[in-house]
Amino acid sequence: MIQTVKPKIAVLFAAYNGIDWLSEQIESILNQSDVQITIFISVDLSTDSTYEACQELSQVYDNIEILKYGARFGGAGKNFLRLFVDVDFTGFDYISLADQDDIWLPTKLIDAINALNANTCDGYSSNVTAFWPDGKTCLIDKAQKQVAYDFFFEPAGPGCTYVLTNRLANQFKHFVQENRHDAELVVAHDWLIYAYARFNNYGWYIDKKPSMLYRQHANNQVGANVNLTAYFKRLKLVKSKWYQGEVFKVINVLGAKSHPFIKKNLVKGQVNYNGLALSAFKCRRRLRDKCALLILCIVHLF
Repeated sequence: MIQTVKPKIAVLFAAYNGIDWLSEQIESILNQSDVQITIFISVDLSTDSTYEACQELSQVYDNIEILKYGARFGGAGKNFLRLFVDVDFTGFDYISLADQDDIWLPTKLIDAINALNANTCDGYSSNVTAFWPDGKTCLIDKAQKQVAYDFFFEPAGPGCTYVLTNRLANQFKHFVQENRHDAELVVAHDWLIYAYARFNNYGWYIDKKPSMLYRQHANNQVGANVNLTAYFKRLKLVKSKWYQGEVFKVINVLGAKSHPFIKKNLVKGQVNYNGLALSAFKCRRRLRDKCALLILCIVHLF
């Protein structure tokens, strides 16, 4: 019988004050089907026993490695960028990202790899099923058709669904090493990864099939945008120009100021509201978000 070599996956795991969920999530990663896993954990300076729990797990499992502890990153974005810079991807076929509080479905990684191969892509993300402590669940649909400039305005979905080929992951690593200060200014690492990939013409596949259970709780850094409270929170960020600022940070770190679309509509920190409004349907994937961006441009709130 011919033995099939299982793909080798480096899982980049960012943790912070996650003692309540850590074990369940790591168990779901270790139980992935048809792949070889090594989990690299970076623990942001925590006030609970997250680091000690990770150390104990690394003593039980020889495929869990803990990065040097003691730094304060202040957010998942910088923690994940640290993982990209510090983890050696040599010998791994794919690199995946993991949050501390989700639950992966057993075929999450092999399904992603099969999709990457079938669609000749280097980047993968998927829908997720959000769940709450009271048992409520909700599909978070991010799998709308990609459009010309969406990567300047949004990520490909939750970063915890991302799977990258070694080729893309290594190129992104070098990009972060060369632009670390500006890269760390971008709050959303998943947005930056997707933007880098698309801007540099890497193919990206967004899967309609949910790959994991996306835990919702009071400590979510971002969470699911599925109710009025979340909607008004995001509207407040837009009105404060936070969202516009993040768009410009992404453009800046990519070195995209000479891109024809950017030169026409978003140059030198200035917004061409008329031009951006005309292009709104090329800037977001979901119809609701396209319309929202159009309205924000019309009233000059973007």
